[in-house]
Amino acid sequence: MTGTSATTLAQMATEVLTTADARAKTALSRQYAAAWRASREEDATGIAVGTATPPLRPARPDRPELLDPREVPRRRPGTPEGRKAILHAVAHIELNAVDLHWDVIARFSGMPLPAGYFDDWVQAADDESKHFNLMADCLEAMGSHYGALPAHAGIWRAAEETADDIMGRLAVVPMVLEARGLDVTPGMIEIFRKAGDADAVAALETIYSEEVSHVAYGSKWFHFLCGREDRDPKPFFHELVRRYFHGALKPPFNTEKRAEAGLPPDFYWPLAEDMPPKP
Repeated sequence: MTGTSATTLAQMATEVLTTADARAKTALSRQYAAAWRASREEDATGIAVGTATPPLRPARPDRPELLDPREVPRRRPGTPEGRKAILHAVAHIELNAVDLHWDVIARFSGMPLPAGYFDDWVQAADDESKHFNLMADCLEAMGSHYGALPAHAGIWRAAEETADDIMGRLAVVPMVLEARGLDVTPGMIEIFRKAGDADAVAALETIYSEEVSHVAYGSKWFHFLCGREDRDPKPFFHELVRRYFHGALKPPFNTEKRAEAGLPPDFYWPLAEDMPPKP
């Protein structure tokens, strides 16, 4: 897919979502992100946001095989195979994040939203595309590749369940799922540091530093929409997470990075303590 047929941002987003090959998807994502930024810098009448009808699920390559989370094999992180599995899992998360950020553009492009909303999620999609490529490069340097191992099938579930609810999407994807990345990435960095894999450490440190802004985008636009609807953000966040998130919020939490991203402890600790069971 060359991407030449798209004339609006929503159409660009949909083309990324309907591109199956992972490297082609991230290349198109980065191309369109650069085009949007250039358009925004030139004048206010550049690329229009427009509207589009994105697919409920994005196109995916034939591999990896997608399994129920309970069926994904667990490997010891102290072994080379275990470290490949970690990188593969992160690559899978980053590829899903590319689609999640383009989806939150296309799916809600018909809403009255400031241009800055689209600027932020285009930037996030561009970052995630870079992150996937970093992980794929690390895998290839270890003699593996993305698709060589089975992967988690449940990552897109939150997107499907919030397809008609922008505030639910912002609450669950950046403010819960991506915030979890801030909690667990330092431990992964330490695993690769102990193994002497400087390239993987550098790649994961890049991801760690840039993911803070993605959580912050979620918090910023969630608070913006709450203000527009005269809602109290904290109890509404709790309500939406209980509605859409399947599972408990698990400590320990990276309180410093979460605070940097605009997530104070009283947003997430009550959910960790009293999450009701999900069917």
